Amino acid sequence: MSYFDAASAAPLHPVARQALLASLDEGWADPARLYREGRRARLLLDAAREATAEAVGCRPDELTFTSSGTRAVHTAVAGASAGRRRVGRHLIVSAVEHSSVLHSAEAFEAEGGTVTRVPVTRTGAVAVESYVDALRSDTALAALQSANHEVGTEQPVAAVAEACREAGTPLLVDAAQSLAWGEVEGPWSLLTGSAHKWGGPSGVGLLVVRKGVRFAARGPVDERESGRAAGFENLPAIVAAAASLRAVRAEAADEAARLRDLTARIRARVADVVPDVEVVGDPHRRLPGIVTFSCLYVDGEALLHELDRAGFSVSSGSSCTSSTLTPSHVLRAMGVLSEGNVRVSLPWGAAAEDVERFLAVLPGAVAGVREKLGAPTPAPASAPAADAGGEGLVVDALGRRCPIPVIELAKVIGDVPVGGTVRVLSDDEAARLDIPAWCEMRGQEYLGEEPADRGAVYTVRRTS
Repeated sequence: MSYFDAASAAPLHPVARQALLASLDEGWADPARLYREGRRARLLLDAAREATAEAVGCRPDELTFTSSGTRAVHTAVAGASAGRRRVGRHLIVSAVEHSSVLHSAEAFEAEGGTVTRVPVTRTGAVAVESYVDALRSDTALAALQSANHEVGTEQPVAAVAEACREAGTPLLVDAAQSLAWGEVEGPWSLLTGSAHKWGGPSGVGLLVVRKGVRFAARGPVDERESGRAAGFENLPAIVAAAASLRAVRAEAADEAARLRDLTARIRARVADVVPDVEVVGDPHRRLPGIVTFSCLYVDGEALLHELDRAGFSVSSGSSCTSSTLTPSHVLRAMGVLSEGNVRVSLPWGAAAEDVERFLAVLPGAVAGVREKLGAPTPAPASAPAADAGGEGLVVDALGRRCPIPVIELAKVIGDVPVGGTVRVLSDDEAARLDIPAWCEMRGQEYLGEEPADRGAVYTVRRTS
């Protein structure tokens, strides 16, 4: 089995395993106690904090260990916004932040604050000018990820951090996906991370609050971790997290170059071996191990099952794989194709032969799913779902989920003359992304959408 979902959780690094087992024997006592076992535990905790702070690029007394990266984000947003409450109640986030940041923003709004969600380009990156324009005199906090977890696009953090510094606004950086590869550049104010993203054990997060940043912990204050993370520290896991971060950093330059070569191979070849594919994310400013693409006329969940049976563990942002039946907020913000989405995130040490085997298996897996769904062939036949209209055809795809609305559109587009239109009636949220994306990929003109009694009507004009 080839595990290609390291962006969700990286396999436990061998160094982390060794450190975890050793500290189970040495670090079980309360590090706040003054007796021998407590002092030994305290030495381990201090050493882990110093090693982690060195890797992050901060002072040890600025770093707090939390129970997860999500908890670190929630604490950071709540504490920084509370600390700057007198400044104002305005928060800035990008539209492609991790769900933990967006959920914190929703909670902030529910408590009376206002949130500006900065849009991104089609590659998934924000424009620095958009963040500058969003800054206001009452902005309490801005947040920007270092790199996107779904498509791998790196964000212009250093430039945004400089703009925030000049405006006197602290910037929170979610660095969960990038800390394995290096420090986050720029004058950021707060930073969060998660150990299971770099090969440490799950259940360890990082929260860094720079000296001078106003911060007010919310809820009951605990005497541990500067009052910012309540409860007894999971010392063995913390020690293992610190050890694995140091280990991956020592190998980062060579491994990054190797993984960039492998992901570049996937990006370049996937469109050659599979027709009707859109590779998404920035082609250059990106994390080393992540590559994401979407396949027309494919059910994402079915494709993931096919790849799993072939021995590959990958993930997807397709609405078809979600119980909510809505596309990933990242793909939606980028305005790219969401159906048949596959994210390949290679772990440390991924083998070139496994990548080659994946590229060999992928065409058959996609073709099999398309065949089951009745996807169109190069010479499309008329679809029974289409009825002739005065100005063109109408496809009734109500109650039919992705990728069926796009499949039915593709089947009938050849039945109208050049200049004629096809109107697709759909109540699937994914259609709002996938029909315009299909038009761009197939050279047809998307005329827009109109509300309907159920769902919306999407109009396409045949141009070729």
